[in-house]
Amino acid sequence: MKYSLVVLACAIAAPAFAASCDSLASLALPNTTITTAQVVAPGAFVPPGAPGKGKAANVYKDLPEFCRVAATLKPSSDSDIKVEFWLPTSSWNRKLQSVGNGGWAGVISYSALADAVRAGYASASTDTGHVGGSGSFALEHPEQLIDFGWRSEHEMTVKAKAVVQAFYGSAPRLSYWNGCSTGGRQGLKEAQKFPDDYDGIITGAPANRTAISLWIAFAVLKDPASYIPPAKYPVIHEAALAACDLRDGVKDGLIEDPTKCKFDPKVLLCKNGDGPSCLTAPQVDAAKKIYSAAVNPRTGQVLFPSLAP
Repeated sequence: MKYSLVVLACAIAAPAFAASCDSLASLALPNTTITTAQVVAPGAFVPPGAPGKGKAANVYKDLPEFCRVAATLKPSSDSDIKVEFWLPTSSWNRKLQSVGNGGWAGVISYSALADAVRAGYASASTDTGHVGGSGSFALEHPEQLIDFGWRSEHEMTVKAKAVVQAFYGSAPRLSYWNGCSTGGRQGLKEAQKFPDDYDGIITGAPANRTAISLWIAFAVLKDPASYIPPAKYPVIHEAALAACDLRDGVKDGLIEDPTKCKFDPKVLLCKNGDGPSCLTAPQVDAAKKIYSAAVNPRTGQVLFPSLAP
């Protein structure tokens, strides 16, 4: 009896892309100039401005190969929004994860991009339209303030989906937003204004405190006499404890339920001029405002709940 031996050679094909990474440099998108489109070798990424060796480079040593696309978006005449899209060249999970910023942003979130790519996601990040971690960019630049507030994230998202489609030949099966602090606030704004941008939104510690921050600043800075020196805040704290600590029957230096604490800063009103352990009348008024909800003075609408004593 004769036997025939049939050998089947199975080759593992390289991922089939709709376009090469380099070719994305010529991708035409509205209000978009693509400045970089190149494959980054495994572990070779170094953030712009960082040294090629040392801790900064070491953080990214375990990154897989990916296609890095950088672009500038100009949805208004005064916009200058930098974005980056990172696209894994293998083991893409067919999902997009856009990542948020911290503080005043002003920089691409490279470490968050790296985390997403390590997990198999295509990812996107923006500097929100300015450079540097302060709000000075917004002075006399209302369009840039809009970019920071919401437009940069939405524009980035639209372009990210187009770049994913062009590179892989298919749109992301699911798209997620992932951000903390300012990134959390960005996620809330995306949900509010563009609910179709993402299938899921993670908003950690959303920094949506602008109204109360301005309210407090107005209370203590509009009139120099209302300014409360830092040394007096412990005095206010101790007075609040004295008023409400025992409400739960235990004197332990804690206010068990601040919502039931009816502390009135007027108890600290100075009797004989200013002093380190009392508040002047303007300071008492400022403290009362700090302990009251932020309210639109024209409409009476509550913008943010008050701080707790």
